[in-house]
Amino acid sequence: MSSEKHESVTREGRNSYYPTSVSKKSSTNVHFDYDLIVIGGGSAGFAAAIQAQELGAKVALVNAGMIGGTCVNVGCVPSKTLIRAADEAHRASSSRFAGIETDSRITDFTAIIRQKDELVESLRQAKYIDVLAAYENIELVEGQATLRTADTVEVGKRAIRASKIIIATGSRPWIPPITGLSEANPLTSTSAFALERLPASLIVLGGRYVALECAQMFARMGSHVTVLQRSDRILPTEDNDITEALTGYLREEGIQIETGVKVEEITRDGKGVTVHAQVGGRPRAFAAERILCATGRRPVTEGFGLGKVGIHLGEDGRIEVDEGLQTSIPGVFAAGDVIGEPAFVYTAAYEGNLAARNALAAEQKTRDYTALPWVIFTDPQLAGVGLNEKEATAAGLEVEVSRLDLSYIPRAIAARDTRGFIKLVKERGGDRLLGARILAPEGGEQIMEAALAIRHMIGVSELADAFHPYLTQAEGVKLCAQGFMKDVRKLSCCSA
Repeated sequence: MSSEKHESVTREGRNSYYPTSVSKKSSTNVHFDYDLIVIGGGSAGFAAAIQAQELGAKVALVNAGMIGGTCVNVGCVPSKTLIRAADEAHRASSSRFAGIETDSRITDFTAIIRQKDELVESLRQAKYIDVLAAYENIELVEGQATLRTADTVEVGKRAIRASKIIIATGSRPWIPPITGLSEANPLTSTSAFALERLPASLIVLGGRYVALECAQMFARMGSHVTVLQRSDRILPTEDNDITEALTGYLREEGIQIETGVKVEEITRDGKGVTVHAQVGGRPRAFAAERILCATGRRPVTEGFGLGKVGIHLGEDGRIEVDEGLQTSIPGVFAAGDVIGEPAFVYTAAYEGNLAARNALAAEQKTRDYTALPWVIFTDPQLAGVGLNEKEATAAGLEVEVSRLDLSYIPRAIAARDTRGFIKLVKERGGDRLLGARILAPEGGEQIMEAALAIRHMIGVSELADAFHPYLTQAEGVKLCAQGFMKDVRKLSCCSA
């Protein structure tokens, strides 16, 4: 970029972050094709490219394969629309109100998948392909990227150069090295959402986010589902009362959940698959038509030449970065799933934005996940932010906990669905909220109040005093906050 353009951009007030490093390198007569090369066309890559353009940079966005990354193509969008379809079928088959007879059956599973595909295609077009057209200084370069040096990327037979590079190549489902698993043609979260026929029975390996969402989704659509979890309970990092309650709700729907499972071998025959395992020291066998492997994801780092240029990788293949998202090579940054947890689409976008700012700015900023909310889209949903009781105690904090069952929330009572509870964790003797967990039918819609309270240091007493509309689920947060000070069982509806 010429100094004249640099000056004009600065005058327009768009570019307080403009890269001084580009100008310095240019002064040594080094030619760069772009100010920034972004490798990866998913959420992190797009966020990085857009932020860089807004800072006045010329960007090459290099992408191989389908644009849009995991979320829109094989992750958030397809999974959540299929989960909602399964919810529709489930709710239509069982009314909680007297005098209402309902019935539901899935008559065309393929039609559900087709509708999902149409949604994915439309959002990919609207949120990625069409978005690129709005940014004149972002060039899409299609093809496999290979790093040759810290400032040179080869795409096919073309070599492009930039003073800064961001790697945002995402992640893919991981198949653990279990004897016979690969030969059993296992489903992953990617292939499971593309099935054209609903399996009569399904074994799900894993007991965390993806495993539980998929298990309930397929069960509500009509599959007989068995969940096999290696740990002694599902969601082992959460408090026991959370996991026990969710386990119970899933079992009530007919989902078989087995914990403490040590899988030894998987065999396949004409009827399906059989998992041979040890459970509590005793041999067990579990049979189903298909098996779904939901045992986590691994970063996509092979084939990009990262090791050859000296970029350090962790044991699981993730790119190691500092708190400003710079890799072991100065000027090369990484963002999104490729750097590991947390692996959410919104954290990928946040990291892409941050990486672009840090790559192009003199002032460096660091990641802050203190108030990061998350949701598991089971029914009831489990949403959280900050520390749970177990984590706070492990950190050496003295805490107080308020737990409110949904049976005390008027909205839940009126809806005749009191599954779940709210838990707030605060510092003992103080007013600071440390964390929240909400297990409720729409817990994901309630968690932001707690997230904002943590982010902006809003005290528990302020949550308890704030106005909350009566007969809303949001009122539950207020009631739970009041639980630190009084017994909510002794309050009338409106005295809260």
